[in-house]
Amino acid sequence: MRLSLSALLMIACGTHAALGQAAPVERPVPRFEQLEAEIGAANAAPGPRTVPAKVVPVPADTTSPQFRTAVAAPYRVPAWNANPPDAAAWKALVDRLAAAGAAALPALREKLGVTSEAAVIGGVKAFVIQPRQMPEANRNRLLLHIHGGGYVYNPGESGTLEAILMAGLGGYKVIAVDYRMPPDAPYPAAMDDATAVWRAMLTMQKPQNMAVFGTSTGGGMTLALMLRAKSEGLALPAAIGLGTPWSDMTETGDSYRTNEWLDNVLVSYSGYLTPAAKLYAAGRDLKDPQLSPIYGDFAGLPPAILITGTRDLFLSNTVRTHRKLRAAGIEASLQVFEGMSHAQYLFTPDAPETKEVFGEMARFFDSHLGR
Repeated sequence: MRLSLSALLMIACGTHAALGQAAPVERPVPRFEQLEAEIGAANAAPGPRTVPAKVVPVPADTTSPQFRTAVAAPYRVPAWNANPPDAAAWKALVDRLAAAGAAALPALREKLGVTSEAAVIGGVKAFVIQPRQMPEANRNRLLLHIHGGGYVYNPGESGTLEAILMAGLGGYKVIAVDYRMPPDAPYPAAMDDATAVWRAMLTMQKPQNMAVFGTSTGGGMTLALMLRAKSEGLALPAAIGLGTPWSDMTETGDSYRTNEWLDNVLVSYSGYLTPAAKLYAAGRDLKDPQLSPIYGDFAGLPPAILITGTRDLFLSNTVRTHRKLRAAGIEASLQVFEGMSHAQYLFTPDAPETKEVFGEMARFFDSHLGR
């Protein structure tokens, strides 16, 4: 059976594509009058909200056909609930998913007209990714990309998916850092690598001509890098892009409960996120701003664009980060997409929603970066 690029990308990210699977059977919905009485009584006193068991339909009229397939897809097995028993098992799982992810990327690069070259920058492994036809306005601009994956997934080339999409859809030259990860290299290895690459990039281009971006873990690390660069006296970029950032490792926020089991990418914080956070933190306080940057000082950070979706388990992470940036006097644009689970724009390169995400971010960068 010949698979589409979208299907390969979903498989690469641990997602079951909808390949001939039967549609779920909808359960009968109780009459409103019955629910009104039962749920009204359950919520008559102040306290936690009780909600009825319900089937949430795929949004048919408010999402594109391409994106609707991703919204309807089953949970990302085995990625979302992985909890390998030891370091060897973790590495075997990560390597297997990374190989599948990397296999899908040459076709995507070709389709988007993008090149990728391995490099060592600041002593750290990286990839230089850029469009074959560079827009004139971006010739003296440079972006740093920090990939997601819960600090354990997407090593090597498999971590360049988002950078490829930004280069192809946004028209920017991107340096994607291949930072070290646990179980072999817990904190602070990843942040040391990201900082070393940023320090090296400051010798390549003016900071006012650069931006830093990433999704999920990459969004959290982007914020943490800003805090670290500020504390070390390094110049900050002109803008940052935060895709549904893992800005708080402490499972604090409303959507950790409201979107649990609805988000078909992360699904629940009790899945792989909990063991991954422990692997990365290696006993460190999860409220350390280098782990959970929401607890840091945002004063003086660059203008930011934030991306999330209505089904995103990290919706509250993104909203809280946006509000804290605003409270610090930072320009911040919050973009919320209909029906979107966590980072789902990365798995649907042909969907209008994905093009809109990277279009929004590219325009935001264009409005803040120098020429």
